[in-house]
Amino acid sequence: MTAERTARTPRPRGSRRAATKSARVDARLTGEQKEIVTRAAELTGRSLTDFMITSAYENALRTIREHQVIALSANDARAFVNALANPPEPNKAARRAASRFLKSRSA
Repeated sequence: MTAERTARTPRPRGSRRAATKSARVDARLTGEQKEIVTRAAELTGRSLTDFMITSAYENALRTIREHQVIALSANDARAFVNALANPPEPNKAARRAASRFLKSRSA
């Protein structure tokens, strides 16, 4: 994992307080997939199980981070902040939509 790990991000292994491992995941692989994963595990000096768990865990964290973080260019960030700080006046359609929404909440 990279330096992006935060204090709140749990470690998959090697932490001082080892978590009790009681959850189980089963997976079926093709012969080719198993050969590739086994070779990668051997190249890194880890067991197949450890390699699969660590790889899945790190990929899951990366996927979650990619879906939670919005990256903006400097120009886009300025436009976003400007839109928040100086919102346009609502047009007729927006006022009607707000009115319908407020009526639906009170019903």
